[in-house]
Amino acid sequence: MPVWLREHRWRQTASAVYLSLPVRGLRVTPANIFCTDRYLKVSIPPFLFEAILYAPIDDTNSTAKIGNGIIFFTLYKKEVAMWDSLTLATANKEKLQYLRENAVLKAHEKAKAETEAKRVTKQEHKKYALEATMKLEEAERKRIEDLKEKERQKVTEELELWKKQQDAAEKQKRVQKEGELHQEVEQLKEKKKEKNNKTRIPNEGNSETRIKATKGCRGSYSMFSENLKEEQLPAPRSTATIKINFTSRVFPTALRESRVTEEEEWLRKQAEARRTISDDLAELEDLKEEEKNPDWLKDKGNKMFATGNYLAAVNAYNLAVRLNNKLPLLYLNRAACHLKLRNLHKVIEDSSKALELLTPPVPDNENARVKAYVRRGTAFCQLELYTEGLQDYEAALKIDPKNENIEKDAEKIRQLIQGTTQDS
Repeated sequence: MPVWLREHRWRQTASAVYLSLPVRGLRVTPANIFCTDRYLKVSIPPFLFEAILYAPIDDTNSTAKIGNGIIFFTLYKKEVAMWDSLTLATANKEKLQYLRENAVLKAHEKAKAETEAKRVTKQEHKKYALEATMKLEEAERKRIEDLKEKERQKVTEELELWKKQQDAAEKQKRVQKEGELHQEVEQLKEKKKEKNNKTRIPNEGNSETRIKATKGCRGSYSMFSENLKEEQLPAPRSTATIKINFTSRVFPTALRESRVTEEEEWLRKQAEARRTISDDLAELEDLKEEEKNPDWLKDKGNKMFATGNYLAAVNAYNLAVRLNNKLPLLYLNRAACHLKLRNLHKVIEDSSKALELLTPPVPDNENARVKAYVRRGTAFCQLELYTEGLQDYEAALKIDPKNENIEKDAEKIRQLIQGTTQDS
């Protein structure tokens, strides 16, 4: 049988009702209060307060403050009017039962609507994050395409300029060669004229001599023609070796198409990863292929933790972290193992690292962030650093305000801090 709380005081204005309910010596939380537009209940087993209100109220804007052994309700009326009494005294038992059931039904519908609204909001957040990511990737792709197009135009212009310079140089060489050839032909013509003039000198001999001279002249003309052909032939080209040097690069793309800063950063990270792996090469060589997978090691550590073998779980998480130090769940699970082993400073270190990796704060990582704050806060409290522990518990409550266990632990820490302050 419940113990009814009969003692209460109330006053009203035209727009609000103010109700004071004494609960001295009782621990009251928001979960103990249930309120709809016509029904108000405070359940602190075995104590119970119940009121079927005289008229409807605005349960959304109405408030309840808990403190100093009193629950103070501020109930805003839906219609401005003065009530004859706080509760509906003229109703029979059936009507009261109907009002109770109707209040519970409305509360369930309201909770269902809030859950649906949260689900819709979460989907909208995911959609917004996806759209933002797609826009960033599209902008980055467009920027890269613009850079490539600018480089392509620059190279095309340089190539066209080089072709024009080569054409001008070839034309100049061709004109120079034609001038030299013309000069050589003129010289050969002058030599030919001189030789012809020598053969036309009158000869005092007989006709046979003249005929011989003429034949001799023909012979000299033939020899001159052969010499002319030989002199017109160009000299053979000299041989040479051309050496071509290329810029040494790790990446297959050309230097003009590459982003040097990002490539150097990537090479630096690869070098660090190789150094880390090379330090543990002797140990990694003995492992199976599946044991080199951080996800497999995480699952193995979880199984060890479930069986109570915390040291083996820590070893599995340690190796997984050495293979991939960017997974926040590895640090979070290892913090849980250290908490069982009372390695409190390591709990604080791993929880802080997990919170550092759980960024940005989104609905998908809310549960992991709550666990990290609670484990770090627990370690602070066990080290008697209650102020830091309370800060972590309050941060967890901001993420999950309906978690009663965290609220209870936070209240205990507040009492410890208050007791420590009073003792000092």
